[in-house]
Amino acid sequence: MQAVLRNHITNRLGADVPNLEKVLAEFEHLSLKRNVQLVEQGKVCNYVYFVAKGCLQVYVYDRDFNETTRDIVIEDHWCSELLSFGTGNPATENIRTVEACELFAINRQSFQKMMETIPQFDKVYKQILEASYANSVYRINTFVSLTALERMQWLMTYRPTLMTRLSSKLLASYLGINKDVFSRLKAKL
Repeated sequence: MQAVLRNHITNRLGADVPNLEKVLAEFEHLSLKRNVQLVEQGKVCNYVYFVAKGCLQVYVYDRDFNETTRDIVIEDHWCSELLSFGTGNPATENIRTVEACELFAINRQSFQKMMETIPQFDKVYKQILEASYANSVYRINTFVSLTALERMQWLMTYRPTLMTRLSSKLLASYLGINKDVFSRLKAKL
């Protein structure tokens, strides 16, 4: 399973990555079942996760304890509550597994050590930050201007595998649509 993380890093940094074994040794492999809470709102996020297999949900609760999904993270992507991880402040989001997952986790101390001692690792971190920011901004800007039906069409075009992997309730939350509206519109597609 570590080959997935190795390939991800070499695809980003090139085949000849000095200190690659040292970097890989800092990651802990996690085999987790469905519905495992990785990050809890109000608690400090101590890890960055690489998804080798499975799917994670990044979400918040509103004041009525309804879930709103900010992101769905699948294979070959990174996930963390980056503000909490970077500052040590309590997390404002939750992260949990929505499928059985194979993850690689690196804690804050090891992450900082890699950033200070291995210049290439700093480049990977910048790529993680840029991708997270770009994904969030793109999704917000796109969804603000789309109707519920157009959001579902967007999902089918840009993230079609999610339609077969995830529940309608979770997809509705991700798209910012009421689950009953989602079900009615899904029947029309």
